[in-house]
Amino acid sequence: MQVSIEFLITSLIVVVSPGSGVIYTVATGLSLGTKDSFIAATGCTLGIIPHLLASMLGLAVIFHTSAHAFNVLKVIGAIYLLYMAWMSLREKGILHFEAKEGANSTVKIIGYAILINLFNPKLPLFLLAFLPQFISAHTTTPMRDMLELSAIFMLITQVVFMLYGAFAALMRRRVLEQPAVLKWLRRIFAIGFVGLSIKLLFSSR
Repeated sequence: MQVSIEFLITSLIVVVSPGSGVIYTVATGLSLGTKDSFIAATGCTLGIIPHLLASMLGLAVIFHTSAHAFNVLKVIGAIYLLYMAWMSLREKGILHFEAKEGANSTVKIIGYAILINLFNPKLPLFLLAFLPQFISAHTTTPMRDMLELSAIFMLITQVVFMLYGAFAALMRRRVLEQPAVLKWLRRIFAIGFVGLSIKLLFSSR
């Protein structure tokens, strides 16, 4: 299976966009340092696995049902992305954090990070509505292709979250507390969500 550049770019945009996992990883980096932020990033990545398993079951349905069902799912995904864009513009102080007491052990950090991503509503919808777009409708091994894309998505998540955590630990509040920087970040993430929504609406199986 050949991985498309479109898949890599789409995954990167979604992973980079501020979500609960990013927030926790950055917060850990700000309050506890680089090492603990890497642990948080690993926990958030592990929290993706349950959503991947659910998405693989949904993939089988998509490949064996009508085009109408696929289109309905596509519209739902686009609407949700527009909602995420609106939330990115509306949310205030998204990168402002306080230290979390009692979160300095590896077990606690990983456990909390897994729970954060486990209950993140963005993940299952993204995985189910987007990953199948990058799998050929003529493939004879859709599940294997899904596993490969899932592994790449998790690797991107791990690396990006670690970069977030390292940056937060290094820069601390000198950058993250500047209102102008946060304002432009929210705008960039919102534009990314809108672009993904448009791409999804005009995509095909």
